[in-house]
Amino acid sequence: MSRLPVKLAHQLKLVPAAESWLIDALWSEQAVGIIGGEPKCCKSFLALDMAVSIASGTPCLRRFVPGRTGRVMLYAAEDALHVVRERLEGICRAAQVHLSDLDIQVITAPTLRLDTSADQQRLTQTVDELRPLLLLLDPFVRLHRIDENASSEVAPLLGYLRQLQRQFQLAVVLVHHARKGAHKLRPGQALRGSSEFHAWGDSNLYLRRKAEHLTLTIEHRAAASPADIPIALHGQAKQLALGIVDEPPQPEPTKLSATERLLHTLEQANSPLPFADLRKACRIRTERLCNAVNELKQQGRIQKTEHGYRLANL
Repeated sequence: MSRLPVKLAHQLKLVPAAESWLIDALWSEQAVGIIGGEPKCCKSFLALDMAVSIASGTPCLRRFVPGRTGRVMLYAAEDALHVVRERLEGICRAAQVHLSDLDIQVITAPTLRLDTSADQQRLTQTVDELRPLLLLLDPFVRLHRIDENASSEVAPLLGYLRQLQRQFQLAVVLVHHARKGAHKLRPGQALRGSSEFHAWGDSNLYLRRKAEHLTLTIEHRAAASPADIPIALHGQAKQLALGIVDEPPQPEPTKLSATERLLHTLEQANSPLPFADLRKACRIRTERLCNAVNELKQQGRIQKTEHGYRLANL
């Protein structure tokens, strides 16, 4: 029996930062992970948007630029094939590309059971022949008959997908449901079933709905996660696509002049303020404060008393 292969740590291959993302800041290169959320949170729309991005080279959600482009393979277990096509065409319109130009391979088998050795072999053979960059499986609940709460049953199935990723150097996206009413939990902890799901992912995306508002949370094993992003479905009927909701621009704060700052400080004061206290409260240089004091004294708007400066109308 031969021993396991080993290598010195400093000899391990380094991946340049530019090559560490399949989709910049959204999904790591060759990452396995989950798109999670409660039902009707647009998980499938997000998965298909990733498919169009990788196949076309256009930014996912019109924001996240793909690091690589190539073939995508997907299996939509819940949606009819014509619905999958309509959704893809709607996303393509938003991305300004044509679906007919994209290499997106859709598995059309009526069922796919990843808990059976026969279907694992069929999927492995298909991946081996097509060699996609990205494999999308939507949703997990339709791909097995195991107990999702039993770690001993979930771990082998996720282990098979990890093996598939390593063998063929592809990314794997698994769409999975979150428990209902779990808004107070961290998104990863809200996933339905065993904690194996959360631990398995290299990159995880979570969608949460509050009233009519959708929020995207991004989580990575080996990279910093950005702040939550508001998103929404845009378009009508068969032309729907997810997009980022841009925050309205905030008005720039009005900068007060030295005299305005001085008057405002004295208005808030309950008693006359010495010069040193005025400078500390106004946070301006001594020269500018002296000029402002002299100007307002000449205008008769402030007065100097034995205890300091105050407004003249007091």
